[in-house]
Amino acid sequence: MSDQLTTAAPNSSQKKGRSLSAFSFFVCLLALLSTGVALMAQAGRKPATNSEGGVLVNVVAKREDKSTRQITSKQLSVYDNGIEQAIRNFTPDPSPARIVLLVDNSLTIRADVEKLEQAAREFAYEIFEGDKLLIVGYDEQAEIVADWTDDAKAIDKSLKLFRKKGQPHLFDAASAVIDEALRATPAQKRVIVVISDGLDRGSKTTFDKILAQLQSLDITVYAVQAQDRTRGAIRRDVPKPKQVIDKLVEGTGGVIFSIDEPAVAAKAICDELKKNRYVLSYLPSSAPLGEARNLLIAGDEGITVRSKTVQPPN
Repeated sequence: MSDQLTTAAPNSSQKKGRSLSAFSFFVCLLALLSTGVALMAQAGRKPATNSEGGVLVNVVAKREDKSTRQITSKQLSVYDNGIEQAIRNFTPDPSPARIVLLVDNSLTIRADVEKLEQAAREFAYEIFEGDKLLIVGYDEQAEIVADWTDDAKAIDKSLKLFRKKGQPHLFDAASAVIDEALRATPAQKRVIVVISDGLDRGSKTTFDKILAQLQSLDITVYAVQAQDRTRGAIRRDVPKPKQVIDKLVEGTGGVIFSIDEPAVAAKAICDELKKNRYVLSYLPSSAPLGEARNLLIAGDEGITVRSKTVQPPN
């Protein structure tokens, strides 16, 4: 199978004396800067740096008491490969979201078409102004059921295109969504909601490749999880369905919901994207070239934080 989305049917010369003077001034300035850096180091602070080499991370941060008081960088800690990093910036991100609903409509999924429709429909009525939905159904192929839109009535009508057939090529479908729908929008908040039990049967794309792409592009995955049709059976060279869902969600900073509560899932996800998303930036004190690094962002007591768990190689 080709992992592509298809549409479902329907400067420098100076005088010598001046150069020497400038050089003397530069030496004095350098000495002053060195002294300043030393003093800052003694005080436990790092000197300011420019934006080159900085890391931006999408973060969900919430107060456990559900209050709306803004969370600040002083209430967070960032660890890159186990080393605490200085946070440069931490700002709320209420900007519109691009949300892909990636819906498993393969033959054996333990959810009927009406349940799949309802799980997708709830999002159409929960998104905020400026948000856009793309609905993709997949079996052996990934097909666009509803192109980017915020029109709830149009979405509702398009859901009749769901049908159950074939095998679930989840990883191929995710690859197509990343490459053809999300990769070209790096400045926007990007999310995939997987409506599935996590089973993949026959994809050419590997699970590890998909997870690495999601983390590299900082795309968050949420899951509206159906019952595991394999009942936990061991599968050769492929993670179990539950492991797929767990790793996609935990590795990208999302949450899992039950397909039996689609309204709860849609409201919680859309509210979180609008009200609890932040952008955090830091400059790694050490970033070995070509190596992925473990990433941990922790909050003070009473604050929960989620983000991707790996910072891909530079």
